[in-house]
Amino acid sequence: MPPTLRRKLLWLIAGRAAVITLLLGSAILIQLRSPGAFPVDPFFFLIGLTYALTAIYSVLFKYTERHRWLVDLQLACDAVIVSAIVQLTGGVASYFSSLYTLPIIAASTIESRRGGLLVGVLSSLLYAGLALAQYFGGDLLPAWFPAGELPPLRIALFTIGLNVFGFLAVAALSGYLAEGLRRADEKLERASNQLADLQAFSQHVIDSLTSGLATSDIFGRLLTFNHAAEAITAIPAADAVGRHAADVLQLPRDFTDVFGEGRSRPRLPRLEFGFVRPDASHIELGLSMAPLLTPRGEAGFVFTFQDVTESRRQEREARVQQRLAAVGEMAAGIAHEIRNPLASMSGSIQILRQELPLTSDQGQLMDIVLRESERLNDTIRSFLAYARPQRQAIERLDVRQVITDTARLLENNPEFSESHDIEVDVPGSEVCCQADEGQIRQIVWNLATNGLRAMPEGGCLRLSVRRDEPETADLAGLVIAVQDEGVGIPAEELDGIFQPFRGAFPRGTGLGLSIVHRIVSDYGGEVQVTSQRGSGTTVLVKLPLAMAEAGSGQHAAGSE
Repeated sequence: MPPTLRRKLLWLIAGRAAVITLLLGSAILIQLRSPGAFPVDPFFFLIGLTYALTAIYSVLFKYTERHRWLVDLQLACDAVIVSAIVQLTGGVASYFSSLYTLPIIAASTIESRRGGLLVGVLSSLLYAGLALAQYFGGDLLPAWFPAGELPPLRIALFTIGLNVFGFLAVAALSGYLAEGLRRADEKLERASNQLADLQAFSQHVIDSLTSGLATSDIFGRLLTFNHAAEAITAIPAADAVGRHAADVLQLPRDFTDVFGEGRSRPRLPRLEFGFVRPDASHIELGLSMAPLLTPRGEAGFVFTFQDVTESRRQEREARVQQRLAAVGEMAAGIAHEIRNPLASMSGSIQILRQELPLTSDQGQLMDIVLRESERLNDTIRSFLAYARPQRQAIERLDVRQVITDTARLLENNPEFSESHDIEVDVPGSEVCCQADEGQIRQIVWNLATNGLRAMPEGGCLRLSVRRDEPETADLAGLVIAVQDEGVGIPAEELDGIFQPFRGAFPRGTGLGLSIVHRIVSDYGGEVQVTSQRGSGTTVLVKLPLAMAEAGSGQHAAGSE
């Protein structure tokens, strides 16, 4: 049953009960003041009958949806009961003839124009029939039919015609109004449905955006927060809405000056700034802010933002790769221009050192020249290893053995002390890949020695390897992890650690991490570094299990 019809029927049942109760009270009051004014027994019998029918209608209420004739039966019974009341109270001279308008109006309300006209015609026929029966029924009327003094026939006919006209006029007018109300309800319902559909569509569009979208009032209190905004910030919309945008989005301090009424707002540029999620993870947000304009003026602000952490990381890596490529192109020229003359100089100094009679000071100076020449030669050798990494032999190797051997070598390293500890974490099964063993050892050795040097006061160095099993088998690989408890790397220096000659340790060429990055990149892997000042550094080297043969060709060793 439609909710509107259900509500109307409930009002009909309640209204019927109220009217009958009012009539009962009026009849009792009249009977007390003027005994004999009403035929008490039949009148109270009709009122009791109406109460009983109202109770029956309430019981049958749930069946009216399938049997709409029950509604017509109720309205017809109301007209019959009103006719009985009118007949008992004087017929054509009754003061209760206006009660016919109640079922007529009820029928128009429930059944619209059709129901109102039908009940109006029925009421007119019943009233006219009862009134005419008083004049022409004669001996055919029952004993309880009122037969008191009647008005003249012409007055009765005039009264009948006037009432019938009134009944039909009420039926037509109430039906017209009910029909107009029904059409207005239909239009309103269609408009409401269209508005709801439009709102739902707009909400679907907003929730389908991959960018975070939030709106606020003119004072900065958030009003909406779409699904992408929840995903980016890890803040539920229920927790964000109602709070100030500066607190939820962690806007820079200068940005908060734009909120409020009647302000000369500065230009709102696009900003990129750090954002800390509730789980303490850090991301970079790219945010744009614009006034929310309506016909009445500025109503608030619109915030659109994205997580640009990955894109900025890729940009930084691209810049690093460009710089590294430029440096690599210089390697051959540097080797030609420096290494060969350096070898000649070193050889000449050695011959002079052996053949010339030198004082102790001169001998020390010769030794310094030879030592620094050898150190410069080592730097050039490392630089060439970075610029042109050589793959001597691509073979299947177990990375666990590389990790174990590196740990054993570190324990015999002069930089290893009693305050240092090395932990090795390798799985029980093989972790193999196709690669050059020397390059994999160089990756692990460079990272491990850096970790050891980062702990001058001692600490634990952890070396591990594990399989990386993502959902897609093509992306399967292995992860080499080197974790120290050293001094850490400041956040502002993380972007430049793979650039050549950026070493932070006194002993070293500053090319260790650059060589690692170059080798890993050639294998199609990646290096991830996380560090916190004073808490240590973790380096993850991710390599594919099946190294492509392309790009693994032999590089001739520079003999310049």
